[in-house]
Amino acid sequence: SAASIQVQIRPHYGEISVGASKFFICEVVGEVKIIDWFDPSGEKILPNRQDFSVSRTEDTSTLVIYKANMDNAGIYTCVAKDGEKEAQATVKVTIYQKITFQNAPSPQEFNEGDEADIVCDIISSPPPTIVWKYKGFTIQFSKDVRFRMLDNGHLQIRGIKKTDEGVYNCEARVAARGEIDYKKITVIVNVFPSVRARQAEVNATANVGASTVLACDADGFPDPVITWAHNGAVLESGDKYSLNEDGSELMIKDVKKVDEGEYTCTAKNKAGEKAQEVSLNVFVPPEITYLNNQTASEFQEHVTLTCEASGDPTPTISWSFANRIFTEGEQASWTRPDTYESMDRNIVVRSHARVSSLSLKDVQFTYAGQYLCTASNSIGQDQQALYLEVRYAPKILGVVTTYTWEGNPANVSCEVEAHPRASVLWFRDGLQLPNANTSNVKLHSSPGLSFLEVTPDFQSDFGSYNCTATNEMGTESKEFLLIQAEVPSVPDIKKVEPFSSTAMIHFKEPASVDGVPVLRYRLEWRIPGGDWTSREFRAEEDSTTFTIAGLKPETTYEVKMSAINGKGGGESSAATTFKTEPLREPRTPKLEARFHNRGNSFKVNWIKQDDGGSPIKHYLVRYRAIQGSVWKPEIRVPSSSDYVLLSGLDWNTDYEVLVVAENQQGKSLAGVLFFRTAAEPTSGPGSHPRSGKPPATPTGRYILLWALFCLFWCFVFIFLADCSSCCLQRCCSSLLPVAALRRTVGRRFCKKDESKEPIVEVRTEGGAASPAGGPTEPNETTPLTEAEFPFHPAHLDSFCYNFTNRPPSADVTLLPSAAANSVAENVSAA
Repeated sequence: SAASIQVQIRPHYGEISVGASKFFICEVVGEVKIIDWFDPSGEKILPNRQDFSVSRTEDTSTLVIYKANMDNAGIYTCVAKDGEKEAQATVKVTIYQKITFQNAPSPQEFNEGDEADIVCDIISSPPPTIVWKYKGFTIQFSKDVRFRMLDNGHLQIRGIKKTDEGVYNCEARVAARGEIDYKKITVIVNVFPSVRARQAEVNATANVGASTVLACDADGFPDPVITWAHNGAVLESGDKYSLNEDGSELMIKDVKKVDEGEYTCTAKNKAGEKAQEVSLNVFVPPEITYLNNQTASEFQEHVTLTCEASGDPTPTISWSFANRIFTEGEQASWTRPDTYESMDRNIVVRSHARVSSLSLKDVQFTYAGQYLCTASNSIGQDQQALYLEVRYAPKILGVVTTYTWEGNPANVSCEVEAHPRASVLWFRDGLQLPNANTSNVKLHSSPGLSFLEVTPDFQSDFGSYNCTATNEMGTESKEFLLIQAEVPSVPDIKKVEPFSSTAMIHFKEPASVDGVPVLRYRLEWRIPGGDWTSREFRAEEDSTTFTIAGLKPETTYEVKMSAINGKGGGESSAATTFKTEPLREPRTPKLEARFHNRGNSFKVNWIKQDDGGSPIKHYLVRYRAIQGSVWKPEIRVPSSSDYVLLSGLDWNTDYEVLVVAENQQGKSLAGVLFFRTAAEPTSGPGSHPRSGKPPATPTGRYILLWALFCLFWCFVFIFLADCSSCCLQRCCSSLLPVAALRRTVGRRFCKKDESKEPIVEVRTEGGAASPAGGPTEPNETTPLTEAEFPFHPAHLDSFCYNFTNRPPSADVTLLPSAAANSVAENVSAA
């Protein structure tokens, strides 16, 4: 009966990975009523279990194992029954764990220098073989002792470095199944932060509204976060503090003394934190905190002025009065100007901590005034003034003697110093002035000054006048004298220096002027036996030389002089005889120069000297840039003119100018002048140096007409005349550039290229501008030879000295003339 039922299970062997599901079919041959499944423990598997499912058809039964685990492993039995007939079959079910990364987080972070344990926990049955790879290569533990694989499969790196950072492969293999899997693990190495202060100690000044910055720099990975703390409190951006974007700079606003101390800069990241101290030293500029005005009376035993000041470092306090400075421990000995008594050893300064006192002994009225207290330290200084008021009796000052004459009003002045202010009265012969009997006396008063305006009518009006000043401190009187003045005494003619048409009279001022200044001097001269010619000269301080002109050459003259003051003229001196020089060339002109409108235009003036007894025909002017050494063409200036204007000069260049005066007798020595043009102003390309506007240029039509005009006359004068005028020279030089044509015209025509010469303008007194030289003879515009243009050898040393010792300044420096008669003047650049 048993053989009549057959049972078999498909598949006949079952291998399930943990978590997987699988079914088995039990097939029965023969008719049966019951088909059951039994688990490895022999327990019948019921249809309603969660981890198993049993289902039957007519001749089969299916067992499903859901999400298998290791407990499901074993032999399962399928039993078929029909009454007493029974048959069974078994299947062995094996449960295995496939490769599973149970714990392999990524990324994994470590601190530099740590003993890193890179976790990679794998479960598998059988246990897998683990291989670690880095940058695509299997790690050879035998080659780097820092790397080691632990028993649990973790990778250990001793003293991990930043260079060890990267992606590691944790690879698992089960050879029996040919199973392999891997996990990428990113390893991050955090670097412990380092922090350093840019300045370990920072100095700042308080109470000036200024800010200061404390700064530190930090390194590390990841980038550390920087925070600042002071006195244990973390600082944040606000009204008082400001932090930049990364926190490395702390700005402290409106620094005060209380801000002084240690500030902690802390850098923190995942690896840890590091702190650095920064010291802030706050210095306080001096501030005077106490200073009061004082009042004293003259002859008081002493008065003390007190000054207190704060500051850090502690300020030094000094005192000053007028131009005198007093410091601690000094006993002053100084005298106020004029006639006041000295203050010998009467001032003592004492200082203690932040307080200084200035003690004045035996107080004098001259002590009154403003005293300055100055507090100083290395940060700065503060200065305040106090006023010492000294009450004293009147002091009468002023000139005692006044000179005048009948009918001339004079002021008899009584200057009074007093505190409080004094009342002033005038007396004469016991009677107060003015009064009903003194119509020629007027009284004028102002604070500190009272004066009588006396107009003497008679001799009796001269004499003594009394000034009496009174205040609550006392009274003082003083006599003032009004004295009859006299005319000046005789001036003394010391020397006469004659020339051809002029003479210089050197004299000594009158020995006595009786208090009345000399206003003018009268000079009189004549040919012996002739009429006197006179001229009055204004008296000037320190002027003891006058020049008389219009004399005849080689002629004997007599000269005398007298002085004139307000009262009248004094007696004349004895006549002095002199003889003028023969006709001769003019004396060297004196030169002076100054900028004209622009820094490269100069106006050269000359002062006419003795003409040598013959009228000056004209002035000859030459100039050159010293470095170029080539003289510009000579300029002839009419005798009526006293200057020449040089324009279009090179910027920032030294020039030399020679001016010669010429009369019928010949030429004077050259007046020599050196000057330097200003540095060229900065302006846009093509613009006027001053206005910035483009310079005006002639139109093409005018240029063409000028060129044709010049060309025509050039060819005409080749055959008709000797062309040497300035205008035609310019035409020839610019329009006949061909060498062969130059040789043809040659010596008769084109002598010098002046197409680029500076503009020269000559003006006469009251006359209009004209081109330099004007219409002159052909040979007058050519440069003079050395023989024609005099430069005396005696002046060579002076010339060399002035040139070689010229100061290297961008300003214009006018040096003395080589002929020792030019006017030296400094002119600043425009």
